[in-house]
Amino acid sequence: MREPLSPADARILALESDVVRGHALKLLVLEPGPSLDLEAVRASVAERLGAFPRGRQVVVDGGEGPAWVDAAEVEVAHHVRRYAAGDPADLRAVVGRLMSEPLDRSRPLWTIDLIGPLADGREAVAVRLHHALADGLTAVRFLEAVVFEPHDAPAHEVGIRDPAARPTRWSEWERMPLTVARELGHPGSHSPFDRPLTARRALAFVDVPLAEARAVGASRAAHATVNDVLLAVIAGALRRRLLHHGHTPRVNAQVPVSLHEKGEDAAASGNRDSFVDVGLHLHEPDDLRRLDLLSAQMRARKEGRDARALDELFHALASAGRLGTYVRGLADDPREFALAISNVPGPRVAVAVAGRRVGHVYTSSEPGPRHALRVAAISNDRWLGVGFCVDPAAVPDVDELADAAHDAWEALRAGAG
Repeated sequence: MREPLSPADARILALESDVVRGHALKLLVLEPGPSLDLEAVRASVAERLGAFPRGRQVVVDGGEGPAWVDAAEVEVAHHVRRYAAGDPADLRAVVGRLMSEPLDRSRPLWTIDLIGPLADGREAVAVRLHHALADGLTAVRFLEAVVFEPHDAPAHEVGIRDPAARPTRWSEWERMPLTVARELGHPGSHSPFDRPLTARRALAFVDVPLAEARAVGASRAAHATVNDVLLAVIAGALRRRLLHHGHTPRVNAQVPVSLHEKGEDAAASGNRDSFVDVGLHLHEPDDLRRLDLLSAQMRARKEGRDARALDELFHALASAGRLGTYVRGLADDPREFALAISNVPGPRVAVAVAGRRVGHVYTSSEPGPRHALRVAAISNDRWLGVGFCVDPAAVPDVDELADAAHDAWEALRAGAG
């Protein structure tokens, strides 16, 4: 049975090239304990993979376009492997290599790699999924179905979700001019990340305490969300690094917004994301004031239902030939957004892998042509884990950027008291 890829999934698949690999990575850092048994993990994955049917399918290309078909066999030993790493620098080097390697199109588009054990007894599990297979929310469903030990608690709502109430299609199109003007009518300066891209990747990570991020948001008069705090942390980091190089350009960020409906089977529905574009206010020297400005922008985008309106627009333009391609190109221009910043809700309770508690969760998404920096966040029960992924030839100081994000968070926490 052939199941054609959705237009969104097919478009993502088509972006793959010699320098764009097309996958995202979830990094689970386990607390110290006995070393993971590779064969036991393989057996567990093989037993549970049926709960995520896409994990047993491959993409085939034909005259009618790419389609999902069931794989004749899933060789779990190829998909679940082990890498050695003795310290955090080794761990980052391994995941950098994993982000730079393409997934094998002849097999299901995922891998699970055990990394370590580190000298302090911790171990990591790196899960790669092609973006055509899973968006951020669907990737978490893969973790729940195949990787985490079973538990009852759902993911918490710290990511960006479209409002539940849906307007009529007519009212959506009636507001379209205002949406386009708000989202695509304020191009920024020349992007500092508009650089040629190679296949190399380097990563760095930083943690924000989730309860404290909520408290900082709640301290603001208009009650900022955790995602607003995340945007303020990244904006603060960029201001610190760009000031170090002598300038603060006008920078916009693209913020993915989930359009998955409540109760929907995310594991089967593929990519259901849209986006909004927000200015990061790098000119503002005060971190808390910048948080308030970002929070006000995000409220306006939600109240205007911009993400769903843009989704409707680009679906309509998909069949418009050159016009649709031209408009999509305008939306992807680095002056419209210099970088993407995503946030995915993870498990709200403590979870484990093979009896080992997951202490930290991080996510990493690929940069793209003319967008050499990508920032992605995911939560667990205690932390918001933020991952920076760059082409090191274009953005050589990813560790310093992560350090600047830590400084920006500390400034927000101190300012909020």
